[in-house]
This record gives sequence, C-alpha cells and structure tokens, in this order.
Amino acid sequence: MSDRAPDLEALKKDAALRAAALVASGMRVGLGTGSTARYAIEEIGRRIGTGELSGVVGVATSEASDALARAVGIPVEPLDPRPLDLAIDGADEITPGLDLIKGLGGALLREKLTEVQARRLVIIADHTKLVTRLGEKAPLPVEIARFGFLSTIERLRALGLGGRLRQPGAQPYVTDNGNYIFDAQLPAEFGAAELGSRIKGTLGVVETGLFLGMAERAFVAAPDGVRELTPQR
Repeated sequence: MSDRAPDLEALKKDAALRAAALVASGMRVGLGTGSTARYAIEEIGRRIGTGELSGVVGVATSEASDALARAVGIPVEPLDPRPLDLAIDGADEITPGLDLIKGLGGALLREKLTEVQARRLVIIADHTKLVTRLGEKAPLPVEIARFGFLSTIERLRALGLGGRLRQPGAQPYVTDNGNYIFDAQLPAEFGAAELGSRIKGTLGVVETGLFLGMAERAFVAAPDGVRELTPQR
C-alpha cells in the first residue's frame, strides 16, 4: 500500500461527510452503494444516534446498503412513488458536466430507480473517477436478463460495443435482481444520450449504467482536499 492510500481513504470519508451534512431532519434519503457511500450511511446513522437528526428515513439502493443502514440505526423503507428529498451515492466515472457511469458495484438498476425520484442527487467520489468523456477509464455496466443472455450480448455487439459478461469466478455475476451484467467497452466516438437510448431499447437489456443529467453536485476527494463540483455544460 502506498503512503498516499490512507490519505485518500480519509479524503473519501471527508467527501462523504460533506454530503451527509446536507441531510436534515424529516428527510427521505436515497442511500447509495459502495465503499464511499458506506461512509455517508454511517455518518447519517451517527447523527441519528446522537439526536442531531430525527424523522429521517432511508431508501436503500442495494441489499448491502439496506443491511448497513439498519445496523447503524437508519429506518429503511422500500421505494415507493413518493419523491426523495436527497440521494447520496458514488460513481465510477464523472465528466465535467456531472454525467456519470455507475454500476461497477452491481447495483445500477436499483440506484437508478431510486435516484431518478430524488429532488437532489449528490455524488461522492475520489479524484481518480474524474474523466473528460464517459468510457475513458471504466466499462459501461449493462444489466441484462439471464434468459437468452448470449443473444442479448450479440445484439449489443451489433451496436458496436465491445466488452464481456461480468464473471468474477466460475459463474457469472448475479445482481440483487437476479440478472447478469455485461461490461461494455464504448466506441471512441459516440453521443451518450443516443447510445444510451439504443442500448436501453435492445431486447434483453434491463438498464444501463449511464446516469445523464441527474447529479446536482459532486464532492470529490483529491490529495489537496475535497472539491465541490457543479455541472459544467
């Protein structure tokens, strides 16, 4: 482990604390998934435990986040049609316009279902997630139905996508929803909105990890501290 690593982890926690500070009593809050989002969930639970917050209800984006929230004392409800006041989550890539790739943690469908209902989506991440264009560093996770998945993958390849089925071991990765994930390599030139629509319209595709125009701001941890970013259009 490098000398930088502990500092970066501390900064990720600082970024999460900045986002968690936006939570006020009585809010319904979308709880993200992943190592950075974990810090935010723990901080919200701490503030509830000290009496600083009351009446806060969480809506979790994964089974893991649901279990963590309950463990730290955050009441959790299932997603319903009511809007969320705020959602806090991580990202795998962040452009200057705060367009995102999410889903390397496997929770992209529940994240999008939850966060599309949030009045405010705040992203927390470290500086390695900043990119000039989507697909620069990370693949695009695409959640696909297990039935006929090889046929679905062929249809995705016909769109000009490279990539492969996510398979960390002997068996393919299975999401909380019982689906597979195809980690797509994006072409060099593409329009994110158009490509996203074409992928989403492909038979067998459940959802994509493109989160376009959803984030209000991002707290990004870097060696020189935490920066607050807003969309640069």
